[in-house]
Amino acid sequence: MADKKQPTQKLATHTLTDLYYRDQNLVTEMMGKMTFTEAMIRHILNREPSAADVAIIDAVLLALMEHGLTPSAVATRLTYHSAPEALQAAVAAGIMNVGSTFVGTMENCSKLLREMIEGDEDLEVAADRIVAEHRAARKYLPGFGHHLHKPDDPRTPKLFEIARANGVKGDYIQAIEVLNAAVDKAAGKHMTINATGGTAAVLSEIGISPEIMRGFAVIARAAGLVAHIAEERDVPTARFIWDIVEEEIPYSGKALDGLAGDDDGANDGGD
Repeated sequence: MADKKQPTQKLATHTLTDLYYRDQNLVTEMMGKMTFTEAMIRHILNREPSAADVAIIDAVLLALMEHGLTPSAVATRLTYHSAPEALQAAVAAGIMNVGSTFVGTMENCSKLLREMIEGDEDLEVAADRIVAEHRAARKYLPGFGHHLHKPDDPRTPKLFEIARANGVKGDYIQAIEVLNAAVDKAAGKHMTINATGGTAAVLSEIGISPEIMRGFAVIARAAGLVAHIAEERDVPTARFIWDIVEEEIPYSGKALDGLAGDDDGANDGGD
């Protein structure tokens, strides 16, 4: 049996007196000398962050940090209500909702944009094909549409503005704008590029692969979920949400058939 190669890691090490993130001393070279965003870029992407990297990733983190009582925030608040001693469990419950429908759709959108750019078709032809394929399969096209923001998600043009101001090439932004035109044509109405679609384009512009792109949504939303826990402590909503669910989603089975109105006063004067 052949010997397996010994695995290694390059992310961190330490001595009795020092800590290192990759090859940099945490205390003497990083703390007080770089922002969290700069350190995160170095750590995740293993490169010196450019001005464009910092500006775009900062903007993405802000854009995705918060959007009110969305599924991730509701999950966090309900979990915190059930286990207030475990803040981390409540945040984790919310993070589990960063997926292919909410918050994390940039991953699948970025793959479509890469397909358009790296394929042999003209952008317009590729866009029409992608839209037709999704419509034929009755599949949601990631990165488009928003139930609250119409006609446009205001975060997306700002993300594009920031990216362009920082000198990105612009191929992915162009691709999603062409795809947007194809979506509008097929739908017969305007469909906004939502924030995760915008995020897919601008993170692709700085070379972030689709396979790790959702991680930036996880990082951003974690901060927002901590804020939800802080607010939940001051203004509890979880029990109210639970009561609404019980009132608005009634039981429709047969267990109580024949019991309605059958009250002989057994509860009179009781607890």
